[in-house]
Amino acid sequence: MSKWIALGPVSGGFHACAMDGAALVSSVTASDEKTALDGMENAPVFRIGDGPPDKLPASILPQAGVSHLGGLEQNKPADLMSAWVRLWIAGFLAQNDDWDGVVCAVHSDLTHWVHISAGEAVSVQSSLTLRLMASLGGAETAAQSALEDTIARPERLASHLCTAELSGDAEAITGHLIGAELAATRPYWLGQQVAVIAENPELYACSLREQSVPVKFASPENMIIPGLAALATALGFAD
Repeated sequence: MSKWIALGPVSGGFHACAMDGAALVSSVTASDEKTALDGMENAPVFRIGDGPPDKLPASILPQAGVSHLGGLEQNKPADLMSAWVRLWIAGFLAQNDDWDGVVCAVHSDLTHWVHISAGEAVSVQSSLTLRLMASLGGAETAAQSALEDTIARPERLASHLCTAELSGDAEAITGHLIGAELAATRPYWLGQQVAVIAENPELYACSLREQSVPVKFASPENMIIPGLAALATALGFAD
């Protein structure tokens, strides 16, 4: 087995994981790259988020011989997904053999709906819903009546939001925004099994269950180690 280090930028700094093949030895988050690597054994560094993104459709796991894991990019419609989200998905697939469906991954204030088939990301549709929620004062939970209203009549979103804002109904603001996102992404989740990967998955998981969609959910943090283990196997580090 090979000793190696996975290193990538995160909010506020860099995250480094010292690996022995597919096994985690230690991990640290620091304000800069040098500090993150300080004290780790001298080993090849595999960079998460370096280099140009791979064009969709693309395998979630890269080919052996590369020195970085790039993000995933879609030309039309234009979209871009972080390499960390790609790693989360690799971890989820490693724990769910032969899983095909849609991953709803929440990264910072972006939500990515990713169609997965045979270990490949086929397409992606992303949303700024969480950013809009923050700017409009939405709640962490959604009013289901508002969600249903906007799924049924998404063209009335702006009017619905105006009414909710005037009445000070934060849950309605969230419900209308999530409803508009679900209406826009209906081709992704309708008739599919969905995995929600998010620090707080209940917002999307509950909304999808109300539409009778089968949902699994996972924590991004818990997907990193199985993702790195799958990466080690793909790169030949775990032999």
